[in-house]
Amino acid sequence: MEQESRDFIRSRIDEDVQSGALPGGVVTRFPPEPNGYLHIGHAKSICLNFGVAVENAGKTYLRFDDTNPAKEDESFVQAIQNDVRWLGFDWAHLTYASDYFEELYQFATNLIKYEKAYVCSLSGEEMRKQRGTLTEPGRNSPYRERSVEENLELFSRMRAGQFGDGEQVVRAKIDMSSANINMRDPVLYRIRHVRHQRTGDDWCVYPLYDFTHCICDALEGISHSLCTLEFEDHRPLYDWVIENANVNYHPPQIEFSRLGLEYTVMSKRLLARLVEEGIVSGWDDPRMPTIAGLRRRGVTPAAIRDFCARVGVTKQENRVEMNLLDFCVRHDLEKSARRGMGVLEPLKVTLTNWTEGVLQLEGPWHAQNEALGSRTLPFSGTLYIEQSDFSLAPPKKWKRLARGEMVRLRYGFIIRCDEVVMDGDQVVELKCSYFPDSRSGEDTSGLKPNGVVHWVSADQAVAVKIYEYERLFQVADPTAGSLLDDLNPHSVSIKDGFVEPAILAAQDTHFQFERQGYFCKDSENEYSFNKTVSLREGF
Repeated sequence: MEQESRDFIRSRIDEDVQSGALPGGVVTRFPPEPNGYLHIGHAKSICLNFGVAVENAGKTYLRFDDTNPAKEDESFVQAIQNDVRWLGFDWAHLTYASDYFEELYQFATNLIKYEKAYVCSLSGEEMRKQRGTLTEPGRNSPYRERSVEENLELFSRMRAGQFGDGEQVVRAKIDMSSANINMRDPVLYRIRHVRHQRTGDDWCVYPLYDFTHCICDALEGISHSLCTLEFEDHRPLYDWVIENANVNYHPPQIEFSRLGLEYTVMSKRLLARLVEEGIVSGWDDPRMPTIAGLRRRGVTPAAIRDFCARVGVTKQENRVEMNLLDFCVRHDLEKSARRGMGVLEPLKVTLTNWTEGVLQLEGPWHAQNEALGSRTLPFSGTLYIEQSDFSLAPPKKWKRLARGEMVRLRYGFIIRCDEVVMDGDQVVELKCSYFPDSRSGEDTSGLKPNGVVHWVSADQAVAVKIYEYERLFQVADPTAGSLLDDLNPHSVSIKDGFVEPAILAAQDTHFQFERQGYFCKDSENEYSFNKTVSLREGF
């Protein structure tokens, strides 16, 4: 989808390009922490950062913020790279915050030398008590006036591993009475005796994000540091670190609204909890808002890019309706997905006058997309139709099958229901007649059936598992406090169905099951299909 107008970030970049203020061109970065899988909220940032660079013949860094080894893992690094590429983007440079650990340490040392930082020996709880509130100023640490020499010695001993976790931190010396709590002597370095996935045991002191990402932005020559609105209050600290650490370049930080989506959560901490507690099968569970989960469900990268474009880039926080994402998926799959026939709740149909063995019919894969060609459809005397396509007591204007009534089988023949076989109050089989002169495309019967229904040949159809999904949560805005109570107990249902054999033989993964919805072959089992989205808005 093309944007009708330029958003405020693109307008700012246009101005900077036209003014000649960007001698290095447009350079952006996407800086995820490798402590979980990316979700659709990250997709908005990916599309923005990579998108504006592509639009201006610039480049984008994929930089991993790997400064907290206790929560990070190489598997997340690989998953993030896969997701970015799957969305259709590639990076000019792949970097890690850990690439700059030595430089970051030296910048922190310089802040101590300039009396802009100090080593504080307060515990975390003591620091919280002295931090103050939104209405009350904080109190200075008793260690704030340590000498430069003592601070340098302590910082060196921290790096050498002579203190335990939490015994010492390095804090910026700013203003404990600042109205912005982020400026009340924030912590820049902490001790973590945890093996790092890239640097091993070389370090036991790690910089915090607010100190790390602004310096990394500067070292990489980022022209526009684009981040979400929760970092707006951190921008004064971003600027303070750049200005006081004597970094040679000062990138501008520009904030935009996060993407909120109804009936799900966007916190990696809460998503991790769903995984760890076994509420979902993993990060790629098709009910998850992760890019991996959406991919497994059958959502396409084009649909996600379209969705992000339609949501737009603003300063206003909002929660987007899930139906908009569903619309974007339908819009993409309508043009590209092959049509096939799948019966999700089978009802046996026996054609009592059939004597032809197995007949090969033909049907197009997509009536509006001839490039997809056609496929053969085995037709025999024993079929399955959908249970919902038959009624013992049909309402007025019923367009499907009933006792004594006729329907056309898609691409096949007209049939009439002559007898209903019951097991108690359950319909288990329909005995029908077919009309040989009613073959689709060659019909000379003159008959007028009620409607058209889909089907599969019982002996040739392939048995599959069908997974249908509803929203993971039953409330539009689930919260951490009531996470388990907000879960939808009916978020997934499993059916034993059948699909025509051509669907399994095709190399494609995405299909429209005619009259049913869009489905995707599961990446773990080709005999399982995940329902991607219904044919029309269903929630």
